[in-house]
Amino acid sequence: QVQLVESGGGLVQAGGSVRLSCTASGRTFRNYAVGWFRQAPGKEREFVAAISWSGSITYYADSTKGRFTISRDNAKNTAYLQMSSLKQEDTAVYLCATGPTGATMRMGACDYWGQGTQVTVSS
Repeated sequence: QVQLVESGGGLVQAGGSVRLSCTASGRTFRNYAVGWFRQAPGKEREFVAAISWSGSITYYADSTKGRFTISRDNAKNTAYLQMSSLKQEDTAVYLCATGPTGATMRMGACDYWGQGTQVTVSS
């Protein structure tokens, strides 16, 4: 069993930046890939970014590539999502998850999920 807790969301102006954190407990965090997903009101959940267990391989959705950066610190059991050049369409609940590999997490292959943190981008 693993517990994931997201933090760092809030209200940010368009063009601004915010960093989300995902802290894990209850399992060997370093053995698993971590991914970020988001869900906006009335829309399906979508993949945002993923990172391999070692942190050496990253994956991004086309909509976030070049603006978002995923990273992890296995010593702290924490993954991060640095979000920059934010747009109003980035407004959503952001959730982190663990999975077997970053590549399969892009397709939604996740085992544990956090509760999510709201990010609202204002104009």
